[in-house]
Amino acid sequence: MRGVTGIGRGAGGVLVSGAVTTELDVPLRDRRTAHVHDCGADATPVTVVWHHGTPQIGTPPPPFVAATPRLRWVGYDRPGYDRTARQPGRSIASAAADVGDIADALGIDRFAVVGHSGGSPHALACAALLPERVLAVVCFAGMAPFDAEGLDWFAGMHPAGAGELRASTDGAAALEALLAATEFDATQFTPTDHAALQREWAFLGTSAGQATSNGIGGLVDDDLAYVRPWGFAVEQVTAPVLLIHGDADQIIPLAHSQWLAEHLPDAELRVRPDDGHLSVLDGGVDAVAWILEQAT
Repeated sequence: MRGVTGIGRGAGGVLVSGAVTTELDVPLRDRRTAHVHDCGADATPVTVVWHHGTPQIGTPPPPFVAATPRLRWVGYDRPGYDRTARQPGRSIASAAADVGDIADALGIDRFAVVGHSGGSPHALACAALLPERVLAVVCFAGMAPFDAEGLDWFAGMHPAGAGELRASTDGAAALEALLAATEFDATQFTPTDHAALQREWAFLGTSAGQATSNGIGGLVDDDLAYVRPWGFAVEQVTAPVLLIHGDADQIIPLAHSQWLAEHLPDAELRVRPDDGHLSVLDGGVDAVAWILEQAT
């Protein structure tokens, strides 16, 4: 699901809005390697694992990092993005094992998870499958499972985005053919989204470009995973969940978060009037305050 939703890979540390992000490669249990972005100090009281959208890399959003000195932000590039090897057939659930390995390598016991757009299902996977480690979840513009009972999954989606995800249901070849023949349609973004891209969220465009600099494999594998069984049920998530969604979102319509709010055991939905798919991230300060409440 193409969209802009970080900064480039560098040697050693990278300065992000006043905080140093360390980039490192972490070995995983299945002999793959995860490229990790660690922004913050070990002494901070709460760690947040960031789950990026499609297509993006895993650098935690600089506006969030700058505004939250009390949090340690950690992100990683999902398989197939930038220079990270693909993981054929990966499911949404596979994110939990990767995050568990990354947390172990960094000496992190418990943590919150935050996802935007396609990163939200991966954040929920961690909460469902690592229940003793995930203390809270925030989903910006969250997506419901493809088999969500009672939800018209494509209703309200911009035709371009819906077409891409419909092609995903026909398999990798059909999706790749569509992606090769079309370009991203910027009319999927609302006026508030375009305004956000001219301000602090401009880095999202750079991140999207870097994510696909070595091909569209990560994007393809994300899209396929969204429309397949996720590998867990949202009812398994016992941690508190904050859902934040713009009521003008045309990429993932508000109905998805409304469905999640009804099916997650402990969820709160905050609707942001007039916000779209990207401008919803302006709700980050409130989300961080909520995470700190859950952690105390």
